[in-house]
Amino acid sequence: MEIQGKIIQVLPVQEGTSKATGNPWKVQAYVLETLDQYPRKVHFEIFGEDRIKSNPCNIDDLVTVSFDIESREFNGRWYTSIRAWRVQPGIVEASAAQPGQSAPQPAAAPSAAAAPMGGMGAANVEVFDGSASDEGTDLPF
Repeated sequence: MEIQGKIIQVLPVQEGTSKATGNPWKVQAYVLETLDQYPRKVHFEIFGEDRIKSNPCNIDDLVTVSFDIESREFNGRWYTSIRAWRVQPGIVEASAAQPGQSAPQPAAAPSAAAAPMGGMGAANVEVFDGSASDEGTDLPF
């Protein structure tokens, strides 16, 4: 999975030694804010000294984060972590525009005939386009 946004916080590195193997470990945590109309804050971690060094992040960096989500149960409670395995600088667009072109515009909503719902077909489906007047409708407002 991927998420894009701006790094708004760099948390302190956590270090320790594995009880099972005795190997040292490091985890670097960050907080990213999405660039959506309603921004969300997402806490993610990079595990391992090599990955931390190869994926540097600073406050105000615009990044694309590739990650895995994992949930674990402990004493009847569930904990979820977002573990990044790659952080790319900049925002990667799904369909990158050629140099000199503007960003692609969102596509118009498909018509009811072109997009059957859940395999039920397009029979008796009306699409409201906002152009009709409110007179003669059975809407409560």
